[in-house]
Amino acid sequence: MAESKNLWGGRFSGAADQTFAGFNRSFSFDRLLLDCDVRASIAHCHGLANAKVITAQEAGAIEAGLQQVLELASSNSDLSNASAEDVHSFVEGQLVGLIGDTGGKLHTGRSRNDQVATDLRLWLRDAIDDLVARVSLTQTALLDFAEANQNAVLPGYTHLQRAQPILFAHWCLAYFEMLNRDRNRLWDARARVNVLPLGSAALAGTSYAIDREAVARELGFDSVSRNSLDAVSDRDFCVEFVSACSVVMVHLSRLAEDVILYATSEFGFFELADAVATGSSLMPQKKNPDSMELVRGKAARVFGHNVSLLTLLKGLPLAYNKDMQEDKEAVFDSFDTTANCLAVTSLVLGNIELKEARMEEAASRGYMNATELADYLVRKGMPFREAHDAVGRIVMWAIERGVEIQELSLDELSLAVPLIDGTVFDSLSLEHTLGTKSQAGGTAPERVREALAAARANLIG
Repeated sequence: MAESKNLWGGRFSGAADQTFAGFNRSFSFDRLLLDCDVRASIAHCHGLANAKVITAQEAGAIEAGLQQVLELASSNSDLSNASAEDVHSFVEGQLVGLIGDTGGKLHTGRSRNDQVATDLRLWLRDAIDDLVARVSLTQTALLDFAEANQNAVLPGYTHLQRAQPILFAHWCLAYFEMLNRDRNRLWDARARVNVLPLGSAALAGTSYAIDREAVARELGFDSVSRNSLDAVSDRDFCVEFVSACSVVMVHLSRLAEDVILYATSEFGFFELADAVATGSSLMPQKKNPDSMELVRGKAARVFGHNVSLLTLLKGLPLAYNKDMQEDKEAVFDSFDTTANCLAVTSLVLGNIELKEARMEEAASRGYMNATELADYLVRKGMPFREAHDAVGRIVMWAIERGVEIQELSLDELSLAVPLIDGTVFDSLSLEHTLGTKSQAGGTAPERVREALAAARANLIG
């Protein structure tokens, strides 16, 4: 491929120090924008032709040359030895090498400042579409897992202490809702990504009569930027994207933590298939949840990028500053990390065996029906605060005897609270405890079935 030259230099009489030149170069990572740079360059070429800045013949040569640059780059996937300063100088250098001086007319009316902002927005738009699809696949994996185990019961926790029994499918749906907010958040961020900065030039706007709205339509942007200074210096959309990725990673990390805990021998609710677990180099008996531990760990990476971008931007004067070169690796790695973690999480969800007997036993013990007993007393006319206190005394009594509430006799229960009669034991059953949570959003079986159907329809829609 042709040697690429810097897009600047006429004002300089000496060569850049090689250490600085290497430090300044960004092509090693911003080459990911090559396809976007070509797409945006073709649209800019059409804008120049429509404004009569270049002839139709020149525009045809430039467009054909750009397509050839893309084809050559695609067939030569290893561009690591290219000497270009950045992706923009690479594309222009290759273009000039292919079609001659006409290629140098392409940069008329634009700057690398509005060029890179456009490229990055194009790339991010595609990245968001990709992530939204991956989030949907993870949601599908959760629904598949829930629907395959609709009768399974799980102890619900607060403060990591057993609290109240829930359906396992209700647990799956909790993470579905988290990811649903993530999907919506990404779509919402996409609207602010999809604004065209091209035509802002370096900072003051272009002097050529380029129809920016026409260029925006060609590239699929919803609108054009309204202030050239802001357009070239804005990286809010990067912060917003990485922030949205960070929230996705919070949710995946919480899910990972649950899976890791439930797969321990102490909980014993889950067993990971061999496909998504590893062993120990020393201890032959070990089966480690490395897949989920890595998801949990990689969340820190994305959080770091979020803080890095905020710190990068907080003191920059208008307009463009070279500091902004540091935005891309944070954005690229946030996408890669989040996308990979979504894929691995989906894989793990399809490779978990539930230990239903252990789960149901855990959901049936530990005084998890205490709230149900308090509600029973309320239905008999006792104020809740008084009922709460009375049940607390019954729980202490049961603990002293080493039994569950339902294992106390009717005489013992009615001695503690005379309102209690023989109907109490039906109220203390696991089925009743689950079934009474029948309001919208509750864990009653009929509500969970409705929620699963609604969730599936939400994904299809």
